This record gives sequence, structure tokens and C-alpha cells, in this order.
Amino acid sequence: MGSMTSNRYVHAKPGVAAQLIECLANSQTLAGVRRSIMGRLPFLKLSSDVTDVVYATWLVDAKRVQRLAPNKAVLWQEDGLTPLTILTYRHGHFGPQALGRFRKVFPSPLQSNWRLYLKQPLRDCPDVPTVVFLKNVLDSALYAVGSRVFSDALPSHWAAMALDTAASALTVDIDPGQGSAPALRLELTPGAGKVLPVPFTPLAQSWEDFVQRIAHQDAAVVDLPDIHRIALARIALPADLATVEPLVLRTCTCPWLMELGALPEAVCFKLPSVAFTALSERLIEAV
Repeated sequence: MGSMTSNRYVHAKPGVAAQLIECLANSQTLAGVRRSIMGRLPFLKLSSDVTDVVYATWLVDAKRVQRLAPNKAVLWQEDGLTPLTILTYRHGHFGPQALGRFRKVFPSPLQSNWRLYLKQPLRDCPDVPTVVFLKNVLDSALYAVGSRVFSDALPSHWAAMALDTAASALTVDIDPGQGSAPALRLELTPGAGKVLPVPFTPLAQSWEDFVQRIAHQDAAVVDLPDIHRIALARIALPADLATVEPLVLRTCTCPWLMELGALPEAVCFKLPSVAFTALSERLIEAV
């Protein structure tokens, strides 16, 4: 499933419980109460010792994805094509930073984040590299629904997921069942070289330059058309590019990417580990 234009939550398994979960995840009343209360409180920073970080980036039709970004957002693009990255990784005890070593009691779900890149920040946003969050998928229903109840910056969906990073081959699987997550199957192998595919060369001078642009992001925005606002999240993802391992995409099955007019070539790589922190979140006026 996973409609291109909707981020409404649909549970992967039907039934009475699913209806209750969907009401909770999609409740604008609950979201309004949460914004009113949490807007007056300090932001609870969240941390995770992330591992097995797999990046896969395609070029998609900029006109088709422009409507998925906030109004007047200027996407990073050349010749009508803009990068879209599917970033999949394994959390390491994702929970409140203030708990220190006691954060180990929190689970370590798989997450897949689908994003576009802004050429320049939105108005009233910090002047830092910024992405547009399109989809977030978690293999934990608790985390997926919890992120919707307690945050505007993670439009999450629940799906069965698998991330296999064996030395000889890597696979990424997202099976949405009957839910709203996008379906995905990637098969990758280790790459011997760092050569930027020809369609990407208008965007960067080298493979290394492109990877640095993809991996270094300090903020994310999410369009909230229902309330005419934009959610702005500050994030810390200090990737050590010296540890980057290039990958070669062998097969890709993703109806959503086809819908967006993605080219077959992809730039893929893996980071063994990175420390992730969600630093802040606030709402800004939509232009």
C-alpha cells in the first residue's frame, strides 16, 4: 500500500484492535492536546546507538515529488531530477537520552526513513542541511503509533521488516500487509569502487561529495496540511564517512518508487554505526 500523497496511518492487520489503533494514530484531537501541553515543556531528547545503516538513493521526477514537500520548498535538483533516499537501520535502545545507561531497557526496532533534500532551508528554519521526511516505517507497532501520538515530525507506519547485512549480500524488506507502509525489497552486494553513476554527476563532482551531502543532515521538516503548519526537527547524525562501505544495488522492488518516476541507477552505501539524537521539535507557520 502506501499512497504517494497520504500519510494517514492504516494498520497492517485488520480487526477491531486495528480500528482502535488507527483512531489513536490519526486523532487530530489527541494531537491538538499533545501540542498544547508539550509545546510548554522542554523537549525530551531521544538517543539511539544505531547500527547497520543502509542508504539507497535514486533520482526521481522533481515535479512528481514537489507536492509531497512543504509549499515553496526548493528541492535539491538538476535537470528535473531530485534525490530520494531510503535509509534503513537498526536502532540501539531508542529512548530518552537523560536515562543514560538505563536506556538499555528500551527496545531496538528496525526503522526505514524516506526523504528528499532541500536546496535551501525553509523560511524561519535554521541555515543547516535539511531533509523532507516523506515516510517512516518501524517494525514495532508501539514505536510507530507512539511516534504519531507524541510527535509531528515522524509520520510513521508499522510493517514487518527485515534487514540482513551479511558480508556476501544485504537485503532490506518491508512487507506492509494491508497497512499504509510502502512495500520494499532491496538486494545489495558490497561494491569495489566509489564511482558516481552518470545521471548523478550534475549534482556532485564525485561519489564522495554526493555521499557527504546525503549523509550529513542536521534538520528535517514534515508538511502538516491539516493544521497549515510545518514540523521542524533538529537531529544529530554524526556520520564518520571514513567508515562508509559502498554497495551495489542488484534488485529493487518498490511500487512507490516507480510511481515517482525513479531512474534505475542508485547510489548505495552502508555505515556500520552512528549515534543518533533527536534534539528538538517545533511547529512553524506554513508559507
